[in-house]
Amino acid sequence: MTFQSLLVSKDAQASDVLTPVLAGFGLGVQCCGYPDALCRLTEQKFDAVIVDYDDPHSAALVLQNACQASAGHNPVTVALLGDKTKVRNVFGAGANFVLYKPISQQQAEASLRAATALMKRERRRSFRVPVQLPVKLRVENGPEMEGILLDLSEDGLDVLAAKPLCPAAIINARFSLPDQIAELDVRGEVAWANPNGESGVRYIDLPDNLRQTLKTWVVASAAEFLPEDPEPVSECKLTDLSLGGCYVQTESPFPEHSGIILCLKAEDLEVQAEGMVRVMHPEYGMGIEFASGTMEQRAQVGSFIGFLTSRPGTQPQLLITPRALAANDDQNYKRTPSADEPEDLLLALLNRAESLNQEEFLNELRQQRNSEEVPAS
Repeated sequence: MTFQSLLVSKDAQASDVLTPVLAGFGLGVQCCGYPDALCRLTEQKFDAVIVDYDDPHSAALVLQNACQASAGHNPVTVALLGDKTKVRNVFGAGANFVLYKPISQQQAEASLRAATALMKRERRRSFRVPVQLPVKLRVENGPEMEGILLDLSEDGLDVLAAKPLCPAAIINARFSLPDQIAELDVRGEVAWANPNGESGVRYIDLPDNLRQTLKTWVVASAAEFLPEDPEPVSECKLTDLSLGGCYVQTESPFPEHSGIILCLKAEDLEVQAEGMVRVMHPEYGMGIEFASGTMEQRAQVGSFIGFLTSRPGTQPQLLITPRALAANDDQNYKRTPSADEPEDLLLALLNRAESLNQEEFLNELRQQRNSEEVPAS
């Protein structure tokens, strides 16, 4: 399956480096200037948009249009930046990744490896399987109505309702998958809606077993059309770990607010944890907050920390796989600690990371290591 990228730059050196690297990851490349990019974004969908920040105003406009022109399709965005002090501004403008200029082949390969993994994951998540099934819909605090289920994906569904739905409305949908008797009941938010009653719904608060049921059905129904699952990032080092989160050094960090799955291994102990990237330092590392939805996961992380503490010098193995470009479930990260719990200094630092530059964040991280025993350091 071919992915398409748009490279917006007048920098010949950057284009010469990036074009073969992108091709090596299986991406077709279209090169153009800023005005032409705005036109192409309205005519074609791109899996990746790479824009040079040598003209900040025009670059920000391209990023803005890349997101607006791709409703229901999330392109991975990469900014080429010469001034490292502007990195927070660039992330705020909508860039997922940053490559510092002048760009080297090694640097480009490291960052674009993570970007390509996310593209594969987004393509799998957004792939929709056409169906024609009856569905019962109920808008929150409203009456039930009949509808037709038009397609299904890992993350949502399209329906044709008897009455038009309103964007942002919370609904429940009940239906049975083909060849299955059991009825599924999913809760979702209307992402978009047409006056004719057709709407796109994004799942919310979906139990893990139900999510796995839907994912398994989508994969089985469309296996030949889906891109392969992304390979986990293995060249990374766990440097800091707490019950609430961790910091990982890697040349291939994932974007802020992306959802990831971590697999932590030490001797015979293995823990899987779901998380969200709270801070990303290009070419260096990322800070990850663990989802706090289940006490079981917190207990597993706690056991892992205890294991490392009891065996000084043990260096855990770490694999990180992307789950989503945008986690879209921030409620899983708003846990209120009990009164008898000690303060999680690492988690507190992660939650205010956006107000700190890279040097300030890493200085505070080092101070925490010096003032406490950090099992994974």
